[in-house]
Amino acid sequence: MKVLVFGAAGQLGRALADAEPDRVAVNYVSRSDCDITDAQAVTEVIDRLNPDYIISCAAYTAVDKAEEEIGLCYQVNRHAVQTIAKCCKNASSRRLIHISTDFVFDGKKTTPYTPDDQPNPLGVYGASKLAGEDVALNTIPDQVMIIRTAWVYYTKGNNFVNTMLRLMSERDELNVVNDQRGAPTYAGSLADVIWDVVVEEKFMHGVYHWTDDGEITWYEFAKAIQEEAAREGLLDKSIPIYPITTDEYPTAAARPPYSVLNCDKLETLTVKKRKLWRDNLVEMLTDLSKQ
Repeated sequence: MKVLVFGAAGQLGRALADAEPDRVAVNYVSRSDCDITDAQAVTEVIDRLNPDYIISCAAYTAVDKAEEEIGLCYQVNRHAVQTIAKCCKNASSRRLIHISTDFVFDGKKTTPYTPDDQPNPLGVYGASKLAGEDVALNTIPDQVMIIRTAWVYYTKGNNFVNTMLRLMSERDELNVVNDQRGAPTYAGSLADVIWDVVVEEKFMHGVYHWTDDGEITWYEFAKAIQEEAAREGLLDKSIPIYPITTDEYPTAAARPPYSVLNCDKLETLTVKKRKLWRDNLVEMLTDLSKQ
């Protein structure tokens, strides 16, 4: 089975490579290999490699910067997806797994969002990702599987966990937002469920959610990172961490105050039980300590 991964240099792309199963032949394409916003270049890559599956995890993810770079954000998160979807439409047996985000929701709910809940993004990033979902679903409704995720982190790349580890080693104290609730997602966990869909031929078109199990605030996540990192010997000191409100930490783009995702649909499809977020955090930090 031939698979093409766009976004190879990102966290999920790296996790997919690290977890690659034996039964697939994978080509990983990063921005240096192909400009995702160049429709002709993307089409040529897909035509040349002729994959059975395309995993689209390339994205513009600079949430605050997106409020200024609106055009570029949409080029990556919407127009590039349209190009990929059109290439799939020309090959009816080809399947697209497209990764999206919790930022398509406004966070006004207090119970986990289901794939059928009405999106209402608060900013440009979320709106562009929703536009990407829509164009894929409208172009190839029977050939695309949207998987929304949230709070992604990995041993490699820029993410909340690695940022916290750096700041905890550099600073004497930290203030972390405590009124935004969500579920962290270890990229290795997301990669595993994607490969399961591909290898076990569990592909089913539609919209799905996947995060680690449980829900916390960023402040609670930071506290857990410090506790577990100390156990792994990744930190040589502990510092005070103080909870603050979103209003005390203003950003260019609004964040959903609650973005926990209901993942029952994908758990049922794959017959895979999600691991608790803290267990996956320990796994990541253990791997990090060995590097």
